[in-house]
Amino acid sequence: MLTKILDHLEEWIITFLMGGATLIIFLSVVHRYGTGLPIPYVQDYLLQLHFEWAQELAIIMFVWMAKFGAAYGVRKGVHVGVDVLVNRMPPEWRRFTVLLAIGCGMLFTGIVGTLGLTFVWENGLHHAAYTLLGWDASDVPEGPTTPDLEWPTWFIYSAVPLGSYLMCFRFIQVGWTFLRHGELPHHDESHVEGLDDDDDDELFAAAPHPTPAHGGAR
Repeated sequence: MLTKILDHLEEWIITFLMGGATLIIFLSVVHRYGTGLPIPYVQDYLLQLHFEWAQELAIIMFVWMAKFGAAYGVRKGVHVGVDVLVNRMPPEWRRFTVLLAIGCGMLFTGIVGTLGLTFVWENGLHHAAYTLLGWDASDVPEGPTTPDLEWPTWFIYSAVPLGSYLMCFRFIQVGWTFLRHGELPHHDESHVEGLDDDDDDELFAAAPHPTPAHGGAR
C-alpha cells in the first residue's frame, strides 16, 4: 500500500491542489458578484463573509503544484530535453552521457533542497520545532507570517525543500532503472493511463460507426 502511494504521490498532491485552488477561485468569484446583487438577506449574508485570503491561498497552492509537478515530470519523462546529439552517440558514450545528466539532476535538486531546508529552518521552522518539543524558544525568532492568511512563511516555503528532495529521489529512481535495464521514462501524449491497447480496440469496436452511402441507379 505504501509503495502504491509513493508511486503516485505527485498525482495525489497535484489533484488535491488543483481541485482545491479551482474551488476556492470559483467561490471567490461567486462571492464577489453575489455581494453586488441587491437580494434581501442574501446580500447581507454574503457581505459578512470574507474572502480576502482566497487569492493568496490560490497562489500558494499553484506554487506547490508547480514544485511537485516538476517531480512528476522527472518520473514520467515529460521534461523538455534536447537529446538529438545523445541519440547519435555510440552506445557506450550515450550511456555515460545519460548517467551524467541524471547525476547532475540529482546534485542540483539535492543542493536546492538543502538550501531551501536551511532557509525554511532559519525562517521560523526552528521556533515551531522548539515549541513542539517543549524547548526554550525565547531566543529563537518566530519568523514572519503571510499578509492575509497569517500563516507562518516557513510552511509556505517548505514546498522548495519538499519538492526538490522528491525530484532528487525521482532522479535516483530513473538512474537506477537505467543502470539495470537501460531504459528511460518516456511520455506518450496519446496514451491515457489506465487504458491499454486492448481497451482501445474494444472501445473502438463498441462505438457506433456511420454506414457508408452506396451510390447507384434505382
